[in-house]
Amino acid sequence: MEFIEVNEGKMIKDTLVNNIRVQNLRVIDLFAGIGGIRLGFEEFGCKSVFSSEIDSVAQKMYHANFGETPHGDITKIDPLKIPDHDILLAGFPCQPFSIIGSMNGFFDTRGTLFFYIEKILEVKKPRVFLLENVKNLKSHDKGRTFNTIIKRLEGLKYKVYYKILNALDFGLPQKRERTFIVGFKDNIKFEFPKPVGSYKSLNEILEHDSEIDPSLFASVHIVKKRLDKVKNKKTFCPSIWHENKGGNVSVLPFSCALRHSASYNYLLVNGKRRLSSREMLRLQGYPDDFKIVVSNMQMRQLAGNSVAVPVIKAVAKQMLKAISEKKSAETQKELFKDEFKSERSQICVG
Repeated sequence: MEFIEVNEGKMIKDTLVNNIRVQNLRVIDLFAGIGGIRLGFEEFGCKSVFSSEIDSVAQKMYHANFGETPHGDITKIDPLKIPDHDILLAGFPCQPFSIIGSMNGFFDTRGTLFFYIEKILEVKKPRVFLLENVKNLKSHDKGRTFNTIIKRLEGLKYKVYYKILNALDFGLPQKRERTFIVGFKDNIKFEFPKPVGSYKSLNEILEHDSEIDPSLFASVHIVKKRLDKVKNKKTFCPSIWHENKGGNVSVLPFSCALRHSASYNYLLVNGKRRLSSREMLRLQGYPDDFKIVVSNMQMRQLAGNSVAVPVIKAVAKQMLKAISEKKSAETQKELFKDEFKSERSQICVG
């Protein structure tokens, strides 16, 4: 399998994007899904040189929107053949480390998909990485899974930062908490983005019922069942009704997290219909010109597995700002050295 080095022979120029002076940095998009993490970094001029996604339906959406089909199974890709890149991006699945740990201790990642990210970082040595995962990654297996991941990343000589961020805090009407892990090869000071303090109204997200496919409306039985469960609760419109595993129904001015494996009636708009494909993408922060080329059922799975794009943009901005400030400080240091040498030379000549 051969890959082309997209930026080979091209000069990388500084670009001013959103008040951050950044280079035309190269990224790779692993466990790419439909490309939400890539979108967040392209906002700042970053260029993708490689992508990988095993799911054929996600590949179809990715190709429709980015003009390329991601390479498949990451376990069958030789890290040496992946193009050189500056930033590694990966929304990787969480797999149990317990079985591995019982044999080799909790410092072994073999047998997990994280192992392949680790190998790429070890071989290609990108300057920066961003990893995204579910909120409970930190508590999985009593914290040992997360501690293993952090220790392995630090063992590769990266300065690592991590935090749980909620899409609801970054302008989207969706309560979606995810763990973000950022690492730098250089000793770079980094701060995660601060919440914006508000989120869009569902009026900006939801389509009119007249535009919705009739198949998305719940049955009379389901609607009545939901109404019975909220008899003594305040309801309002627009709202998204969420039924948890215990059967309790919440009426909210935002959506609970989209989930790829949720029941068909997990979320109901105003208690009577399911979300359309466009509404799901809007709840994840995708632009309206993002093409939909799959069925609504497939979109439910893809959207549930995807990322909140505004959160990615906010994290990307902070990462690139940190890189930019580090570069600026190094430039100033070099200029100071040159000026000092010049002054000493003049003194000696005088």
